[in-house]
Amino acid sequence: MSVAVEFRNVSKRFTLHHDRPGALREVFFHLLHGQWHQPSETLWALRDIDFTVEEGTTLGLIGPNGSGKSTALKLAGGILEPTQGEVRANGRVAALIELGAGFHPELTGRENVYLNGAILGLSRRELERKFDDIVAFSELERFIDMPVKHYSAGMYMRLGFAVAINVDPDILLTDEILAVGDQSFQAKCMERIGQVKRSGVTILFVSHNLDAVRSLCSKSVWLDGGRVAASGPTDQVISAYLASVAVKEETRLAAQQTQEREEDHWGSGEATILDVRFLDAYGRERHVFFSDEPMRARVRYQAQRRIEKPVFGVAIYRSDGIHVNGPNTRFSGYDIDCIEGEGEIDYVVESLALLEGSYDFSAAIYDYECVHPYDHQHRTYKFLVQRGAVSESYGLVYMPSHWEHRRL
Repeated sequence: MSVAVEFRNVSKRFTLHHDRPGALREVFFHLLHGQWHQPSETLWALRDIDFTVEEGTTLGLIGPNGSGKSTALKLAGGILEPTQGEVRANGRVAALIELGAGFHPELTGRENVYLNGAILGLSRRELERKFDDIVAFSELERFIDMPVKHYSAGMYMRLGFAVAINVDPDILLTDEILAVGDQSFQAKCMERIGQVKRSGVTILFVSHNLDAVRSLCSKSVWLDGGRVAASGPTDQVISAYLASVAVKEETRLAAQQTQEREEDHWGSGEATILDVRFLDAYGRERHVFFSDEPMRARVRYQAQRRIEKPVFGVAIYRSDGIHVNGPNTRFSGYDIDCIEGEGEIDYVVESLALLEGSYDFSAAIYDYECVHPYDHQHRTYKFLVQRGAVSESYGLVYMPSHWEHRRL
């Protein structure tokens, strides 16, 4: 199979200038007094990048913001030139990178379709043949003769996508296409990308949506700090990337919970919660877990006096405030005779049913009637859940299940 896109030892350097003069007279003043010096910084967006994309395949580019993904796409599309190395793209290239970049704000949507299409390499005849499809896809029939300066950002990007996707390329470069329009239009964009893929077009697909990358891309490249951190089968590359993210999140959350905790709590103080630690199956403290993994929340407390029949409770909230659960020892039939001095109690989850997301954790100590709070720390502690081996992506919880089909 022939190679459609090739990066050979590619590096790209940018020079960042700081403290630009606020007015032209400042430039002349500094020049006249021999003081002209503009502080600058060298930034290597990519360093020694090597990878190839075979004809007719879809390659995912993943990584954190600032890792060089968009720079790589612009190099592949000829928008930028490499500082070192060589980039080859064999065939007609269409780039869904800066949608609507060629639009003129004073021109109507209709006029900009022809202008932007010409910039992308379509002839007048091709544009006339495709015009109705472009407008229909954009869903902007009512506004096509309105100057685009009156368009919303979503309308602007939808028209840009509709034009770019109709170029009939050999190579398609896409950068965060799921940021286009509302959810319905995003689904339509993904469906169209799937059609383009099935037609044999080579695709370089950049997205932070790892489910979309899994769905479309058989192989992926993980960029980190401008270098290739991993490449190969998509599932393996994404697993390596998520493991790296987990390490960074562990460090961040640990620092946040020990140094920057903002406690929302109330209670009489006769018993107080000293801390909450999240432990894995091996007893190691962690803040990032995978769906379907065991987790133990260890609540350490101190009672200032003997308290009869206390009730310990916890609650889990998703970061958007949705209350996931709120068990306590009394409702669970786990009665505690009394507490005095220091102690700890574990809330044990055999299999974490939560799907990917950020979660807040509350812990509390009440009297037996659950009326009088000794200490209630509301959404004070945090942990993250990553997808792991669980196949589900949407919703709140993972429910182990399977499918059965019968012909009747």
